[in-house]
Amino acid sequence: MDPAQSAVRLTVREAIHTLSSCKDIGLILSTLEFLKRYLGETKNPALPEEQEEFETVHYSAFLRCLVSKLSPVWLELSPDGQLEELWDSFFLKGPADQAFLVLMEAIESTAGPSFCLMKMAQLLANFLSQNRMAAIMEEQCRPQKKPGFPLLQQTLLNKVVGLPDHLGNRLQQDNLTLFFPQNYFRLLGEEVVRALQVIVDALRGGLDCSVSFVSQVLGKICIQGRQKEILDVLVPQLTALTQGSCLWQRVCWRLMEQIPDRAMEAVLTGLVVAAPGPEVLSRLLGNLVLKSKKAQFVMTRKLLFLQYQHTTSTLQSLLGYLAMDSQRRPLLIQALKELLETWGSSSAVRHAPLAQQHYLSAAILVCLAHLGEPELRDSQDELLGSMMAGVKCHLDSSLPTVRRLGMIVAEVLSSRIHREGPPLRFQYEDDKLSRELLALATPCTAGGSTLEAGGSSPAPAATEILEKTVDGEVESANSSVPQVRPQDSDSDLDSDDEFIPYDMSGDKELRSSKAPLYVRDCIEVLTSSEDMERWEAALRALEGLVCKSPEATQEVSVELAKVLLHLEERTCVSGFEGLRQRALVAVTVMDPARVAEYLTSQFYALNYSLRQRMDILDVLTLAAQELSRPGHLKRHAQQVSSGSGGLCLPAQAACQHDHTAGSGWRAVVEERIRSKTRRFSKGFPRRELANGPNEFNSVAGYFFFPLIQHFDRPLVTFDLLGDDQLVLGRLTHTLGALMYLAVNTTVAVSMGKALLEFVWALRFHVDIYVRRGLLSAVSSILLSVPAERLLGDLSEELLEARSWLADVAEKDVDQDCREQAVRALLLLERLKDRLLPISP
Repeated sequence: MDPAQSAVRLTVREAIHTLSSCKDIGLILSTLEFLKRYLGETKNPALPEEQEEFETVHYSAFLRCLVSKLSPVWLELSPDGQLEELWDSFFLKGPADQAFLVLMEAIESTAGPSFCLMKMAQLLANFLSQNRMAAIMEEQCRPQKKPGFPLLQQTLLNKVVGLPDHLGNRLQQDNLTLFFPQNYFRLLGEEVVRALQVIVDALRGGLDCSVSFVSQVLGKICIQGRQKEILDVLVPQLTALTQGSCLWQRVCWRLMEQIPDRAMEAVLTGLVVAAPGPEVLSRLLGNLVLKSKKAQFVMTRKLLFLQYQHTTSTLQSLLGYLAMDSQRRPLLIQALKELLETWGSSSAVRHAPLAQQHYLSAAILVCLAHLGEPELRDSQDELLGSMMAGVKCHLDSSLPTVRRLGMIVAEVLSSRIHREGPPLRFQYEDDKLSRELLALATPCTAGGSTLEAGGSSPAPAATEILEKTVDGEVESANSSVPQVRPQDSDSDLDSDDEFIPYDMSGDKELRSSKAPLYVRDCIEVLTSSEDMERWEAALRALEGLVCKSPEATQEVSVELAKVLLHLEERTCVSGFEGLRQRALVAVTVMDPARVAEYLTSQFYALNYSLRQRMDILDVLTLAAQELSRPGHLKRHAQQVSSGSGGLCLPAQAACQHDHTAGSGWRAVVEERIRSKTRRFSKGFPRRELANGPNEFNSVAGYFFFPLIQHFDRPLVTFDLLGDDQLVLGRLTHTLGALMYLAVNTTVAVSMGKALLEFVWALRFHVDIYVRRGLLSAVSSILLSVPAERLLGDLSEELLEARSWLADVAEKDVDQDCREQAVRALLLLERLKDRLLPISP
């Protein structure tokens, strides 16, 4: 037996015996001071081999002895606190990994709450604040030849990452703020940087090191969902350290390569979100996507197709990273092909959430911004095929936002990959969404993502807007510069600059043709007149004439509705669609039964366009809304008497203008008198509320039942259950609106039962717009049909609808559908609670 090893063993054994049985504070302190020689903490430290034996063989056992002696009585043997300081120093100065494991073992085995538990928790907090966690990681990164090292490393990994959970379970309400996850993992991020700094210094000195343990710590933290806490600390510091150091970049690349496959998705997702741009991402990851199949799958599949909750800047960082290196650019081209394939899938357009479709469209535009013309030319045929299929699927969608996404992507894509012919052009609303998407298509030239010459033209729409803006600024600048006149001109002789210009802002265009004064005359003009001015005047006057003469309108109501339904714009009339629609609504309001019967019969007739069928639905909804308002006839009379709807002649308008101008001073005087007069008994002003019978009550059946009867009968050119899903969606919304407007009517129960059967037949429809209409219809039923009749006559239907609503609220891909289903379920619960109160 080695004499030195025997001496260390005997010394430690005697020290443990002394601590266990002796109460002499002097002997205890001298024993502890002597043992500190083996930690190198005294003026006369022990020999290196003795220190090594103590640290590897006896250190953990001695720490457990110290833990077993911990108590308030034992520490009070030294009133000056010297014993407590010595007790702490053995945990803070020795091997960090063993001290950490002994502390965690003692905390988990100590019954709490108690003095011992809080003392060890405070010691652990002090341990962390003195950068001992970095020492643990440094020790694990050095080459190891100890037996059982993999098991020790796995135990350390679990304890280091799971520390907040362990301490939270043990300390509960007495937990220290340092152990909260949001604080602990930020501290751990600082410790990781310190450990990496030691590794970099060792590599500069020619020593071998491994970052495997640090990679496992980072991966396990991200798996637990704490990416933000640690990466918010780690990424900014690594960004600065890798700015001008190739060695730091290589260490970061190795750090990412050593992350286990099971944690790769969590780490990369958090890193892409936290990185401020593709340049930083490239410095931190290197060519990881080429070396790791798991990383390639995450970066080119998971983050592009499934995790669509990320922001546009995150998407730009990801795709910019793929574009920054020539070896990674083939992955960008392949990603564009797969994105377009998914974008052009009819199933994806029909079933994918709207947010995911927007995310895919943005990803395609960002890819196009990074790719040059030569790269796109090599895959031109494949990209064109996917584009044409995608345009058709998007334009067939019933959601306006989906159609607009298809238009924007198709415009940009056709301008980039099909330069031989004219690019596609669409008309869509120029709003914030459109401008953001077009901005994404602008080619990127920052950093290493500069495109080849000739392959980076901006999107045509964005270029045209930019050119118009520049031209407008040039023209306005030129207009502000006074032009030099010829010297021999006579402009100074007949100049009118001294005269005040006449105010012509209120002038109106004089028309040679007078507006018709009767409804029959309007019908004749609209059907046979070739005078376009008179035709326009008749169209503008028609709504007012219909409201002014109800009896005359009822005589020709069906004929007039037929004329308006088939009326086409002959010339450029401002607001033609609105004029025609308002006239149709007015006719329907004046003779609701016959006109509604005609319109509903024409909805399922042959030889009508989809636009005309949707116009019928809009007119029926607006007319029902007008009829259901109390006092609507009185309101029409007031509108007619005031000249609304085009009936106000020029002479009448002039008289009204003079009267207003003449009475203006009176209004000013009266207002001043009211403001200066104090009144004590006038009270609050009361506005007379409109009252009267619900005119929609007697005609609701004419509006509703013919529309719901034949929806499942396909025609040659019209199939609601087939390709005409947009009209079906509009029909569901119209039926729901009619149901809501029929509140408190006698036919509401029959309408509700028929509408529930309609909803039940279409409840699994694949189109989002249709499902939204069905859910809106269910809410309308719950609001319009009396609660007693709902639970009495429609109880079975409501039970079936409830299970369907719960399924939609939980599983539907569309957020609006889920929200509408939740609202309908809340309405059902309110009805049940109101009619079936809980017994005390």
